[in-house]
Amino acid sequence: MLELKDLTVHYGVIAAVRGIDMKIEPNTIVTLIGSNGAGKTSTLNAIVNSVKKKGTVIFDGKDISKEPTHQIVQDGLALVPEGRRVFINLSVDENLRMGAFNNDENFERLRAEMYRLFPRLDGKKQQLAGTLSGGEQQMLAIARALMSEPKMLMLDEPSLGLAPKIVGEVFEIITELKKSITILLIEQNAFAALKIADYGYVLENGSIALEGESENLLGNDEVRKKYLGG
Repeated sequence: MLELKDLTVHYGVIAAVRGIDMKIEPNTIVTLIGSNGAGKTSTLNAIVNSVKKKGTVIFDGKDISKEPTHQIVQDGLALVPEGRRVFINLSVDENLRMGAFNNDENFERLRAEMYRLFPRLDGKKQQLAGTLSGGEQQMLAIARALMSEPKMLMLDEPSLGLAPKIVGEVFEIITELKKSITILLIEQNAFAALKIADYGYVLENGSIALEGESENLLGNDEVRKKYLGG
């Protein structure tokens, strides 16, 4: 579904991503873990071409390395950025409408599906997004991205700032989504991410230090010591 070849991102003289290679198979959850500043968000931004980069990005068999971001979204790749970035002065329904900007003919069907998938948002359709709780805003951000019916969804720190109960709900939804789409998950909560992922990459100082099946990474002493608190 997605392949990165020698992907590099520089900010001036600072190398944020140092020539990484990744492969993501269809209908899997792949997680990219690492400490703050490891290059995780820069990797996502490079995939959707919102930062200057070098290297090759192949999505669903197509080279999208030089495509503009809006075309990449139309190709079927959606990103939920860190910090949610919902439109706080628009209602929940209006946020979903914005997500369906290139898929308006399917809006009613998809809206009904989002309220089934995110029952906390049902009954708040006309409520301003800025008045929602942090967890509800995160759910809305994911729902808005899904309104474009992507083939692949990238999530940047979906658990950030959320209560443990809400994190559990969000991760249950992410697991359910794997039935129909591919997911790349960026997470500080490495344990939670590896528990639901099929495969994981560990990013350190812009380079991939380790990779493997998630259950193997969970049992890896180095990963446990650095990222799992033991």
